[in-house]
Amino acid sequence: MTDTYFAPLGGGALIGLSASLLMLLNGHIAGISGIVGGLLCHRGQRLGHDIAFVAGLLLGPLTYLVIFGTAPQVVVAASWPLLIVAGLLVGFGTRMGSGCTSGHGISGLARLSPRSFAAVLTFLITAILTVLVMRLGGWL
Repeated sequence: MTDTYFAPLGGGALIGLSASLLMLLNGHIAGISGIVGGLLCHRGQRLGHDIAFVAGLLLGPLTYLVIFGTAPQVVVAASWPLLIVAGLLVGFGTRMGSGCTSGHGISGLARLSPRSFAAVLTFLITAILTVLVMRLGGWL
């Protein structure tokens, strides 16, 4: 029962800490789409920071495995084609919305950005409607 609360609480605290440190130490917003976009566009001076941040994201599950002796359990109840289409739509949406949930939802809301409030509200409404459509359509 305690794992139900402590794991998300710890994860949220670590995300908040990393976003805060990135802003305080480097002056950059922790938006994953912007950071990955920077890797793809080779933004000179930030390239090393962007590589380190993405490497940290990718090494997180491995670190969990080393510390706890088991891999994080992830259950995905969707087909590969659906996941690929969803990923492409997320990528398109982050470009259209000038950022992703991490940039707007964590860093933007913390800075009281009106644009981020609008973006997060749009993300939440879209997510709720998507789940509703998927469940009513029998896809989930």
